[in-house]
Amino acid sequence: MSVILEVKDLCKTYIIEKRQNNVLKNVNFKVEEGDMIAIMGPSGSGKSTLLYSVSGMDLPTAGSVIFDGKKLEKLTSNELSEVRLNEMGFIFQQMYMMKNLTILDNIVLPAIESKKNGESKAEKIKRAEDLMRKLSIIDVADNDINEVSGGQLQRACICRSMINKPKILFADEPTGALNRTASTEVMNELIKLNEEGTTIIMVTHDAKVAAGCKRVLYIVDGNIKGELVLSDNEKLTAADRERKLNNWLMDLGW
Repeated sequence: MSVILEVKDLCKTYIIEKRQNNVLKNVNFKVEEGDMIAIMGPSGSGKSTLLYSVSGMDLPTAGSVIFDGKKLEKLTSNELSEVRLNEMGFIFQQMYMMKNLTILDNIVLPAIESKKNGESKAEKIKRAEDLMRKLSIIDVADNDINEVSGGQLQRACICRSMINKPKILFADEPTGALNRTASTEVMNELIKLNEEGTTIIMVTHDAKVAAGCKRVLYIVDGNIKGELVLSDNEKLTAADRERKLNNWLMDLGW
């Protein structure tokens, strides 16, 4: 597998009331194509800041993020916007969607904005419908966003994140606002996408969610303190993976 994302000596500093707050400190890691990584850590450890910095949503103070051969910190704002629109997908805990659009229209919107594939609007709508059918929400295509369940809305957000066929998917607490049943459904969909080749990096505080990933990075005070590989070769059950992860987290002071 080739490396799709490389993070080198990444630092992020904020100045708050003339005080320097070093949120990320010389973070280094690599992501291979087809990887699925969970980032875990206590509140305030820098998890979301790391996700935003490596995805180009925020620029690092120092260091480098190399995505698909491009140094994100060297791109212009327009170039960075194009990369995020066409080559990356995003899912958030808060399921942001346009209130005046149907579920289908919300999903297809990034494709309408993109000039990546030279497709007709009808082709883009068909791809959106295919994604909805795949995630079992085609029956709510014409619904408003307040007419669906939280689990359905988050699956719609997954469809939207995949509409431009991204090379990598970033997710910030994608199950955090859901109940356990909906959380499991959404996580199962993300695992399926990964099995089909989509590279995924997610922030989560939920060990059950993280146990579905291939690798877990543990961050404390802006530094990666450990990494656990949950190898498929071990043929672990879901319960075994979660138990192994919980034991590892406890050893790290979780």
